[in-house]
Amino acid sequence: MANTVLVTGADGFIGSHLTEELVKKGEKVKAFCYYNSFGTWGWIDTLPKEIKNEIEVFMGDIRDPNGVRTAMKGMDVVYHLAALIAIPFSYHSPDSYVDTNIKGTLNVLNAARDLEVKRLLVTSTSEVYGTAQYVPIDEKHPFQGQSPYSATKIGADRLAESFWRSFNLPVTIVRPFNTYGPRQSGRAVIPTIITQLLAGQTEIKLGSLTPTRDFNYVKDTAAGFMAIADCPEAIGQELNIATGVEHSIGDLAKELIAQINPEARIVCDEERLRPEKSEVNRLLGDSTKLRQLTGWAPKYTFAQGLAETIAFLRDNLNKYKPDTYLL
Repeated sequence: MANTVLVTGADGFIGSHLTEELVKKGEKVKAFCYYNSFGTWGWIDTLPKEIKNEIEVFMGDIRDPNGVRTAMKGMDVVYHLAALIAIPFSYHSPDSYVDTNIKGTLNVLNAARDLEVKRLLVTSTSEVYGTAQYVPIDEKHPFQGQSPYSATKIGADRLAESFWRSFNLPVTIVRPFNTYGPRQSGRAVIPTIITQLLAGQTEIKLGSLTPTRDFNYVKDTAAGFMAIADCPEAIGQELNIATGVEHSIGDLAKELIAQINPEARIVCDEERLRPEKSEVNRLLGDSTKLRQLTGWAPKYTFAQGLAETIAFLRDNLNKYKPDTYLL
């Protein structure tokens, strides 16, 4: 029997892919999209008509407990992805991250408790671990808030844990490592590199090249969410979604340059550097727990994922601003 599900942040990058895959699975899907005066639904607007017609769109603001509660009525499963995620902007406007990431999550937790939702998945981030103290990083790794963004996600995670421990709320904390793919914001490193190259720029502006990341292709991340929702044993757990492979930003840039424009070169842009103590130098995830509980495994190689991402950005370059540094 199909579940009635809500995806908060459905208009965003991961949320839109998850929404699309849930429709394909046959679930009855409500998409919680950020209210705006333009009447746009973010990436939901770009989905194929046969998918979009199956989605009920709810326009709201995750910071508003009344709208959150209204959207969550009658839901079996809630995937909570709505968040502010840009690290540089969190240096500029930390208050907005507290309001959205912590208070917004609290709104979802309170509503889930009162409405007796069957399953709640709260989205975390590998940034909560900070620079790896050991690798691969499992769920027992210490937390370290190296940016206001990561600090608010740590706070949201711990609130979710407290609702499970205090009220037996059927919540799971889902912790994807660095997700990439079609529809990702131009402020993220992979689309930043690709769009500059596709725009014909020969000087590719980047920040630090030495940090490493564990990159998940977005369809694998979405599959991880759905596998967790189908696994009762995942309730009360924190679960990494990771490939177990790391790539440095410098090596990634060199590979993309070789594929798209071998004449380009990398230029360090001081504006793009994080404060020294804020830079997360190494992220390499351990998803053993997720694999053992659900059988999930990534289906896309890094090469396949990059190829699909390049193809998407080539067809949608007009939606990006390769000449502008986005916070």
